[in-house]
Amino acid sequence: MGIADSFREKAEQAVDKIGADRVKDGVEKAGDKLDDATGGKYAEHVDKGQNAASDYIDRMDDDPRQ
Repeated sequence: MGIADSFREKAEQAVDKIGADRVKDGVEKAGDKLDDATGGKYAEHVDKGQNAASDYIDRMDDDPRQ
């Protein structure tokens, strides 16, 4: 299982348990902490990851098959 598969599985579990908004808040906070820890050196990459995660969570939350 790759990192993307692992993220998907954990995201689905978290959304089911606490809701999409709280999961997206957690992703945002984690990215901000990473930016702080690296002095913003990788901010562009972190932001891209945060946006991708948020978009995925939105699509997953809107999926009627779940």
